[in-house]
Amino acid sequence: MVDQRTWTRRNVLAVGGAVAGVSAFAGCIGAGNSGSGDGTSDDEPYTVSMPPVGEVEFDGVPKTWAANNGSWADMGIALGQKPPDAVYLASRYHTQYYDDIPGVSVDKSDMISLWEGELNPEEFLELSESVDLFVNDPNFILGRTDSWTQEDIDRIEATGTPFFGNSSFSTGYEWHDYEYLTLYEAFEKLAQVFQETDRYEAFERLHADFQSNVADIVPPEGQRPSVAIMWATEGSLGSVSPYLIGEGTSFKQWRDLEVTDAFANTDVRDFHNRRGSVDYETLLEIDPDIILFRGQEAKTAEEFQNAIVSQMENDSVASELTAVQNGDVYRGGPLYQGPITNLAVTERAAKQIYDVEVDLYDREEVSDIVNGDY
Repeated sequence: MVDQRTWTRRNVLAVGGAVAGVSAFAGCIGAGNSGSGDGTSDDEPYTVSMPPVGEVEFDGVPKTWAANNGSWADMGIALGQKPPDAVYLASRYHTQYYDDIPGVSVDKSDMISLWEGELNPEEFLELSESVDLFVNDPNFILGRTDSWTQEDIDRIEATGTPFFGNSSFSTGYEWHDYEYLTLYEAFEKLAQVFQETDRYEAFERLHADFQSNVADIVPPEGQRPSVAIMWATEGSLGSVSPYLIGEGTSFKQWRDLEVTDAFANTDVRDFHNRRGSVDYETLLEIDPDIILFRGQEAKTAEEFQNAIVSQMENDSVASELTAVQNGDVYRGGPLYQGPITNLAVTERAAKQIYDVEVDLYDREEVSDIVNGDY
């Protein structure tokens, strides 16, 4: 696993030798970004620290970057940056959440998906020639693949393009033995990298107002529904993958809405770290008030109804579920959330489970912050 370290001009050059070069180290290509929201000049070196990578020194604001997933990509958009050139899986960066935000859109048609069957160190090396920063947790790569070694990470960083990330979307990984960051803790770190702390603080204020609005619509404890979150595709219905609501950022909306986890006090094993599964018979014994399926965010509500819900309605066991009979089977939100995504999916969830009819956040205010009017 990656040890905490400080990546400065001096040790990048020492490790990379002639390969690194002065101009290759973090942020040099990206100098001149329109940020500096915290008053730091673009041409003055600055350091940002994050576990597990430790301190990373930048001699200019990165202009081009690659991201671990849609959480970080969304943070970058919220901070007024260009979209990342690459993410692990572009299909799981759900840019449709921007559709309701005026003046905010992302075209990901040319975005590179780094995980096409397996991550390739050579692809990272090639990409390091054109991006200033990998917003990736290197331990995620080492923990999720068999083909990478620490030497691969070192070789990539020796080009001058560092890693900077923390896998906080789930707390289920055994290899993640360092501090987890909340969504806004991670967001603040990235804001420091892009020198956009004023934008971050504007989002933080908007989020505080949003949290207050959410708290106002949460019913008393005895009136909150039991919720079962699972992963399913059309071909896997009948045996699905359960997710217990945890502390990771991917569950933020459900924690904030204070729902009851239908799996919490059962023998059902979590899929994320134990690869558990649950069939309809077991689900019927638990009989949650609301059923939520992940892996369905690319579908519209109508497409989801036709592809998933209709199959359950036609199954002799699934059709007996309270949630199916009451029409309470919904898309369950993405694995990856950034600040904009979180607003959208939390409001949608509130409308699904609490029949909320009012908007819980101001779309124009989000647009203003993203576009620098705050």
